[in-house]
Amino acid sequence: MRRNSVGLWVFLISAVAASGYLYSWLVYSQGYFLGAVFALSICAPILAFERGLIFPKLRAWINTLPTAGFLVTALIADYVLISIGNAVCGITLWSFGWIDGPFWRVATLSPQVLLYTLAVLTVMIFILRVRDLLGRDIFASLLMSRYRQPVAEERVFLFIDLVGSTSFAEEHGDLRAQQFLGALFAAFAEPVRRHGGAIDDYVGDAAIITWPIERGIKDASCARCVFDILDSIEKNANQWLERFGRVPRLRAALHGGPIITAEIGVDHHKITYFGDTVNTTARLESLCRTLAAPVLISSELAQRMSFSNEIKANYLGMHGVKGRGQALGVIALTR
Repeated sequence: MRRNSVGLWVFLISAVAASGYLYSWLVYSQGYFLGAVFALSICAPILAFERGLIFPKLRAWINTLPTAGFLVTALIADYVLISIGNAVCGITLWSFGWIDGPFWRVATLSPQVLLYTLAVLTVMIFILRVRDLLGRDIFASLLMSRYRQPVAEERVFLFIDLVGSTSFAEEHGDLRAQQFLGALFAAFAEPVRRHGGAIDDYVGDAAIITWPIERGIKDASCARCVFDILDSIEKNANQWLERFGRVPRLRAALHGGPIITAEIGVDHHKITYFGDTVNTTARLESLCRTLAAPVLISSELAQRMSFSNEIKANYLGMHGVKGRGQALGVIALTR
């Protein structure tokens, strides 16, 4: 998963090892290698738990708790994992004769180590949460000030929205509708990561997903992302019915081309996209209803990709798009 990419784990492992090296230097002035090993053994389970690689159901349950319950339960889980990591590492090193002292001491977590570990993990988890909040690409771009000056580039955009969200809200209320949308947008996340995209924004009942042009058209990743989202929803149809009484139906539109990307804002910074490409994608999505086609792509973008045999393209002709001076070639995509 791109949420847990190789580059991310290289950074996490390096940072954790460096923190252990620093602790040994500050406290003992020796044993730097052993300090790095202890740090990795103690912090790795917590980071794996935080990223959903171990005990994902427990992590998901903790995330559903109220704030007070979340903080207490998460702290208990972290303490247990830290203690286990420390004990396993200490006993292993002690059994090989690499550290001295009584058995109980090497297997017991000292208050100093616990506080230092929690401080290191707090910083790292805060960075990871901000990264997840902004999105991998946006976080990196803001960090490097890539778009502090406007940049002309090409991108692919996917507008995908929920059919019948208004009727669902009228029937079940706004709170239930928001829960429905929250679960739906969460279902988008993994297919988007897998295909190298980034969720740029949520607008009402729609999500805006984007790719740099080369990444989006390679192996038709942007189109395959749409169908992976649809497949994921279909695969979990019974769960949707049990939880919300209906299976989400979606409309999606893909278009790509030149845009201007810029970082805007003072107190609240945001990377945003300007240009006809974004507006055309939104207008194309509105044609899904008119043409009774759930997945549309502009012929301009489709011509730059090679679809696999599992995706069929049906040319629907040229159609006028509001705000665009010329007609747009439209293609319906199906399995």
